[in-house]
Amino acid sequence: QPGTQEDLIVNVGDRVFFDYNSSELDSDALELLQDQVAWIKQHNVSVVVEGHCDERGTREYNLALGEKRAQSVKNYLITMGVPSGKITTISFGKERPAVVGSNDGAWSQNRRSVTKVN
Repeated sequence: QPGTQEDLIVNVGDRVFFDYNSSELDSDALELLQDQVAWIKQHNVSVVVEGHCDERGTREYNLALGEKRAQSVKNYLITMGVPSGKITTISFGKERPAVVGSNDGAWSQNRRSVTKVN
């Protein structure tokens, strides 16, 4: 179904990953986000950008870092031409891990932003 969350995941990808303690977008993230921009424009959808963190650090710290990660993605989407009114952000901090575990593999998967079709 074009324009759905499943369509975004299958054809573009819904998440970008971050380095430890960072909200900087790397070249892999920028490449994927360029594809998200084209997809969002093509389907004229609104999105929510979720910011997530790994389990290390306090709840408050991770909520703030998750927000910075979501904002980094939102700001990039806006600079590439997605109207700001079509993007909202939310931070889940460390509350919703994608992978359970206390190791580098799990942590690297949990330091992410996820773009959800609204």
